[in-house]
Amino acid sequence: MNYEAFENIYERAVTRFTNEETLKEHLFTPLDKNALESISDDRWLSAFSQKVFQSGISWKVVRDKWPNFETVFFNFDIEKMLLIHNEMWEEKAKDTRIIRHLGKVMTIRDNAAMIHEIAKEHGSFSNFVSEWPSSNIVELWQQLKKQGNRLGGNTGPYTLRSMGKDSFLLTKDVEGYLRSNGIIETGRETKSALAAAQSAFNHWHDESGLPYSHISQCIAFGVN
Repeated sequence: MNYEAFENIYERAVTRFTNEETLKEHLFTPLDKNALESISDDRWLSAFSQKVFQSGISWKVVRDKWPNFETVFFNFDIEKMLLIHNEMWEEKAKDTRIIRHLGKVMTIRDNAAMIHEIAKEHGSFSNFVSEWPSSNIVELWQQLKKQGNRLGGNTGPYTLRSMGKDSFLLTKDVEGYLRSNGIIETGRETKSALAAAQSAFNHWHDESGLPYSHISQCIAFGVN
């Protein structure tokens, strides 16, 4: 596969913002390993849950109500989530302080269980994420989709990015670029498409030395 030189991708992004300094102000810089490992498991559950609720709903509406979610769900304490019985989950889903959606509320229970199981093996969920190589981030996406509840599509990847893990994103603009350049040709979440996207980003990462998140954003910024 002949990939476009990253310097061309970067120059289009610079042009979008007029100059390099302004572009850099818009780039998301991931956390280093120590900072990522310091995140407590309850914050991961909160972040996953917020992204689940934001799917199909105004992100601002969800953000504005999130303090209420923190109160209703005991600040997403993992141990407390695992102790809640089914009847109480149904009652919490009816609480007028939050967005009432039983299916999405139940993802909190399921994803708490996922985080708990992974943390038992790795010491914490953050350790698990920090140790995962960004050069194979698509496999982490697939694991979240398989072991979690409603963490497929962009929900899992967006959460990882928002929490500081270095990850590219297959946004519409990025996917469009990859398709127009013949890098992916099948459905976005097929194994072949994910592997092809990962290979392309690994190439640009090796070429530029930039974080995967920067490369992903530069592609998106350069799309007309």
